[in-house]
Amino acid sequence: MLHPHLLRPLNLAPAAHPRGQDHISSASGMVLAGSWLYIVADDEHHLATLAIGDMQAGPVRFRRILAGDLPVDHQFRKKQKPDFESICLLPAGEVHADGALFLLGSGSTPDRRRGMLLALESTGAIVGDAVPIDLAPLYAPLHADFADLNIEGAFAADGLFHLLQRANAGEASRNACIQFSLTEIQAWVAGHRATAPAPLRVVPFDLGRVGPVPLGFTDGTAWPGGGWVFSAVAEDTADSYSDGACAGSALGWVGADGKLRRVEPLAGAPKVEGIAVDPLGRLLMVTDSDNPFVPSSLLAVDSPF
Repeated sequence: MLHPHLLRPLNLAPAAHPRGQDHISSASGMVLAGSWLYIVADDEHHLATLAIGDMQAGPVRFRRILAGDLPVDHQFRKKQKPDFESICLLPAGEVHADGALFLLGSGSTPDRRRGMLLALESTGAIVGDAVPIDLAPLYAPLHADFADLNIEGAFAADGLFHLLQRANAGEASRNACIQFSLTEIQAWVAGHRATAPAPLRVVPFDLGRVGPVPLGFTDGTAWPGGGWVFSAVAEDTADSYSDGACAGSALGWVGADGKLRRVEPLAGAPKVEGIAVDPLGRLLMVTDSDNPFVPSSLLAVDSPF
């Protein structure tokens, strides 16, 4: 069992939040780029930013990525939210000379098939405005494979672009890693390719269960020692829309050969929804509290694999 430690709650100045919250409560994905840590939340129109050099005490800032504000009422907000569950660092090249951030909606409803692209400068800082990307053409063939599509993680590694489909407690639901050519994805989001690329392969994964509830992918990232690592949560819900109690959580490692090597439970069952590897080799994690009154947390574990 792995024992994460708290680095900080994700607090911010109330004036920075459109609904007056003094914290982020729905962190859903994370990535490191240069000197910056970027955190996406599934029911916000803003991206949270934090300087890596001052992760534990520095200010968390909000950067708007979509116009307008979401309703205060939780149920109305749930219906209208973009559900950005994934954030990926695209390498320097065709999209932008110094790389770009690619945010992706879960695809679970038509309103959640939106993406956003943000160009970066050499330090990893964002330059310019967010550019919308229609993900419907990319997700269309995936709906044939997954009746309840729910993309929860995205990362680039070894010339591939990976999407992680999250299982739930539904009878036919399953986890999978959906792999695309990274070159083709970059050409498409840059507008240099007219049609969305087709998946190269869809690899199913059985991550085990916590009691009767299956573990489902919530994020993934390349691992410096080879292969990739992921976070997973056993959320007691039978579909991709409804929330449920968190029965347990885990981190896992998939080797360079694509085989599942390890799944380690997390002490305390934090609902981890985003992960990233920091410059010290630690695995950073952000949590989704599923409660607007409870701040999301930034956690860490040292050398888990």
